[in-house]
Amino acid sequence: MQKVGIVANTAKEQAGQVSKKLMDWCLGHGIEVYLDKGIAAAIDAGPGYDRRQLAARADIIAVFGGDGTMLRTARAVREFAVPIVGINLGGFGYLTEVNLNEMIDAFEIFRRRGFQTEKRMMLDIAMESGGEVVKKRTVLNDVVINRGNLSRIVEMETSVDGRYLNTFKADGLIVSTPTGSTAYSLSAGGPIVFPQHDSIIINPICPHTLTNRPVIIPGDVIIRVTLWSKEQGATVTLDGQIFHTLKPGDVMTVRKSAHVTLLVASPHRDYLEILRSKLGWRGLTAGMSRPDGDDADPLK
Repeated sequence: MQKVGIVANTAKEQAGQVSKKLMDWCLGHGIEVYLDKGIAAAIDAGPGYDRRQLAARADIIAVFGGDGTMLRTARAVREFAVPIVGINLGGFGYLTEVNLNEMIDAFEIFRRRGFQTEKRMMLDIAMESGGEVVKKRTVLNDVVINRGNLSRIVEMETSVDGRYLNTFKADGLIVSTPTGSTAYSLSAGGPIVFPQHDSIIINPICPHTLTNRPVIIPGDVIIRVTLWSKEQGATVTLDGQIFHTLKPGDVMTVRKSAHVTLLVASPHRDYLEILRSKLGWRGLTAGMSRPDGDDADPLK
């Protein structure tokens, strides 16, 4: 680890202070630092770099903020396959694995022992209108078709690799990566899928028919969704941050991207511990016996 990029959500109160702390630590250990333009301006540290320039120079990018900042950064640097480590500035985020009070210790471990990365699937999205592609984007979490302010449900004819799956009549439809399974899809009753899985989740939002349930499909398929809403259309949201409008008859195509996001794993906890912490799951602490003893017969 010789070159560190720093990206921060400058709307967060501590962003400037903690970014400068990491920068000073890096410089004190002979590590070059490249600052994103926003945080460079916030701490008066020169012009800074845009995120693509930063990704082309850095060995690792530290992102201060929450999942929103992580998602923006992942999309911006996807072509460079540079590892990203998320440092939580107080939000709920699943993607920001390092807590603020662990930051220096974590980077000391990265400097001395290196770091482990996890490959996270991304999805390529194409919007077609009148037979022509009008927009292309790549997402890390999900793409959501939503009825928005419309009073009626929307109808979404869905096929997988050219084979008809179902016409979902619902408030919307979520197509998610495993990483995105703990985002909007989870709130809509979808399953939690381990992020290493090569799969895609199709999850209807408040379906009109209760038998319309979430479906997990292989990651190498092509999904086509045609909107057949009888009103003015529907809204498409990409990673909860980019918006597009679909008109009746428009088509959305979703497929696994050639790009992946490389997330740096926390040196202090694994995915299961992070999951338990974020979801507030409680249970026996490792090494503790059950109240009735380890050898108790569970059937009695």
